[in-house]
Amino acid sequence: MSQKSWWPNSAIYQVYPRSFQDSNGDGEGDLRGVLARVEYLKSLGVDAVWLSPFYKSPNRDGGYDVADPRDVDPRFGNLDDAKALIEGIHKVGLRIIVDIVPNHFSTDHPWFQEALSSPIGSAARARFHFYDGRGENGEIPPNNWNSIFGGPAWSRTTDKDGRPGQWYLHLFDSTQADLNWENSDVHQDFERTLRFWLDLGVDGFRIDVAHGLAKETILKDHHDPEALTRALRLDVTDMPDSQRAELLSDVPFFDREGVHEIYRSWRKIFDSYPGERISVAEAWVHPSSRAARYVRSDELHQIFNFDFLVAPWSAATLIPAIKRTLLEVAEVSAPPTWVLSNHDSPRLVTRLGGGEDGEWRARAFAQLTHALPGGIYIFQGEELGLSDGELADEVRQDPIFFRTQGRDKGRDGARIPLPWDSSNNFGFTNGKPWLPIPSQWSSKRVIEQDEDSNSSLNFYRESLRIRSEHPALKGSSDYRINWLDAPDGVIAFERHPGFTLFANTTSRELKLVAPPGVSLLLGSRPGVRLEGERLTLPGDSTCWLTKLK
Repeated sequence: MSQKSWWPNSAIYQVYPRSFQDSNGDGEGDLRGVLARVEYLKSLGVDAVWLSPFYKSPNRDGGYDVADPRDVDPRFGNLDDAKALIEGIHKVGLRIIVDIVPNHFSTDHPWFQEALSSPIGSAARARFHFYDGRGENGEIPPNNWNSIFGGPAWSRTTDKDGRPGQWYLHLFDSTQADLNWENSDVHQDFERTLRFWLDLGVDGFRIDVAHGLAKETILKDHHDPEALTRALRLDVTDMPDSQRAELLSDVPFFDREGVHEIYRSWRKIFDSYPGERISVAEAWVHPSSRAARYVRSDELHQIFNFDFLVAPWSAATLIPAIKRTLLEVAEVSAPPTWVLSNHDSPRLVTRLGGGEDGEWRARAFAQLTHALPGGIYIFQGEELGLSDGELADEVRQDPIFFRTQGRDKGRDGARIPLPWDSSNNFGFTNGKPWLPIPSQWSSKRVIEQDEDSNSSLNFYRESLRIRSEHPALKGSSDYRINWLDAPDGVIAFERHPGFTLFANTTSRELKLVAPPGVSLLLGSRPGVRLEGERLTLPGDSTCWLTKLK
């Protein structure tokens, strides 16, 4: 990592292509649609764009069930469209990161279809986790693991003669068969995929389920599989921290030692290309100190900080979380990486209570995050202040909804297409949107927010602009912060040179004393005032102060 590296302090914007912009009227976003909005992406002030999967897929899990990782699904376009998008994003001075999904393949993938038609013990089956069942007739799954999406983690095949056959492992949907990373074919195929996209010019990869590739003691039952499944779900908030910590201390299929050798080999590939091609790990591990092992100097570049993805707007929670993160990554000389929401989690406004109060808290939380050392990731629509949309059950498509028989509503509410303008279907599509766009989002449309200086969109733009220009924020390799004494409920720190942050996580207005000689840079809501050294902070607000000659 050099002093001029582009990625350690980058702001990266996540595009969920199916819900970003439709270019052909079929109701689903596509790559040409993303290309049509590239000037919007540039206007946000981000450094790079991360695209969720657009590969060939039956789309039973939002494209994360990949049937061909080196081709584009027709719903999103074709390889020429992908090349045009890579070129278009580069043309406006941004970089592009794409997803790679190494934990599993779709059951439509040729490898899995070959495995189904091949005998027990064949080379084709060895690429996955096929096992005989237990019980007198093999009717019991090989172990008691559960799918993260609900239900058992095993499905039984049917042999050519119609008899029940072996079982295969799927930690997610039954259409996503886990790959066996002890198999050399798997290693070679993913190295080919990495090089394929790197050769086309992508600047890096977001690695899905990065902690899941290695499995050990695969035939061993877990002592409480139902509780483990709940502990692994980021949106489960009613589980005591002590119970969650105990359950996550030794997950038999996540965060095993074998993953690190895989990423050491991948890092050599990344480093062999010019321009600093990077990788970011989606790896929720416990304790959090284990996450730093993924970003050692010879492994991956970034790892999402999931503490912030589930944290409440509370100084009592956030201060220790920030301190812990900074300490842990410093031990491996890596930059921290912060994320507030994504396609797998409730939207930030919803998580913070919804409504107007939730929107103010979301702005304040975002401004706090934008001031922290390291990189940040922004989920599409976060900049618009969107909440999860209400959906009727009959339009839901998330496999979580179906695998839990509707008990868990799934992630569709955070994946609703973006509202752009006042034309048909908010300018997203000329057809019928794949998920209905709430009528109440009319006040959240980009076209309205673009013209309102006080909008969430323009607040994000200003926050990111200052972040990219202020000498304390714009690329320092010093990831330390100087904490200031503050009342309960207030977060206060300084970064050198000349930057101070105060965040009021309470619901009441507070009067605070600011450092001498500072001026107000940005407040997250009206009513933030600085008069001399007297700082007024409304409830649920953040402000930035500067002292520069």
